[in-house]
Amino acid sequence: MTPTLVRQHLPHAGTAPRVDLRARARDWSEIQERMLVPLYEAVYQRLDVGPTTRLLGLGCGSGLALLMAAARGAAVTGVDASPERMALARQRLLPEAGSTRARTDTRLVDGSPRDTREPGAPAYSLVTAFEPIGCLAGDSEGLGGLLAEATPLAERGAAVVLAGWGPPERCATTSVLRVATKLAEPLRTSGSWRPALRDDLEEVAQRAGLEPDGSGRVACPFGYADVDSAVRGLKSTGLFDAAMTATDQVQVDKELTEALHPHQRQDGTVWMPNVFRYLIARTP
Repeated sequence: MTPTLVRQHLPHAGTAPRVDLRARARDWSEIQERMLVPLYEAVYQRLDVGPTTRLLGLGCGSGLALLMAAARGAAVTGVDASPERMALARQRLLPEAGSTRARTDTRLVDGSPRDTREPGAPAYSLVTAFEPIGCLAGDSEGLGGLLAEATPLAERGAAVVLAGWGPPERCATTSVLRVATKLAEPLRTSGSWRPALRDDLEEVAQRAGLEPDGSGRVACPFGYADVDSAVRGLKSTGLFDAAMTATDQVQVDKELTEALHPHQRQDGTVWMPNVFRYLIARTP
C-alpha cells in the first residue's frame, strides 16, 4: 500500500475533541504519511535535491519526507508543532548517539521556523511545506505565518515548495471528506473541510512575497489494507476534528465507514485515486 495530509488544525469553535495524540501520531506515521511519497519524489527529482541541498521542512510530521531527502544526501532540518509526531521523526532520523546509523547534518526542532536559526549556519536552499493546504477553511493563514518566519532564513532565489489537493473531480477521496463538512455543519467553524480551489497555492505564495516558478501535478492514490486502517489514517490528518466536535467519534467512524464502502475492493482493501498539486516559488 502506498505522507501530512494536512496540518493538525483544531476547530476554532466549540470544545476540541478528545484525541489520543500519541495514537494519532502513530496512525499518521504508520498509515497515512506514506500516501504522499510520489509527491515528495517528484519534487526532489525536479529540483535535483542532493548533497548541496540545505532543506528546511515546515510541518515535517514524523519525518518521512526528510528521510527521503537525507537519503539523497541533503542536509535536512525539520520543524513541527506536534511533539508526538516529532518524537517519531527523531526515531527515524536521529538514532541513539554513537550509532553507525546516526545521520549528520540532520536537525529536528519543536516549535516554529525561527527556532531553527543557527548563528553562522548557511542559509537554506530549499523550503518545503508538504502538508497540503486547500481543504480546511483558513489553513492558508497558518501556512502564511510559517512562511513569514522561514523565508528570511533562506538564501536569495531559494525554492519554496507548497502543496495542495488537486481538482475535486480528480480526487476520489473528496466524496469521503465531504463527511467532515456534513457533520461539522452545526459549528460552522473555520476548521471545516472545503473543496480545494484552483489558485490556493498561488495566493499563499503571493501573500508571502514569493515569485512562482513552476508547478506540477502528481498522482497520489490512497491505499489501505482495510476499512479500519482507512478510518484511522484519515482521522489522523485532523480533517475530521470539527466533525468530532460537532458530533462524536462513534458517529464520525460510522459515517466514514459508510462513505468508504464504494472504494472497498473485493479483497477488503480500500483504494482511492487522487491527484495532488505542487507549486515551486522563489524567495526574492
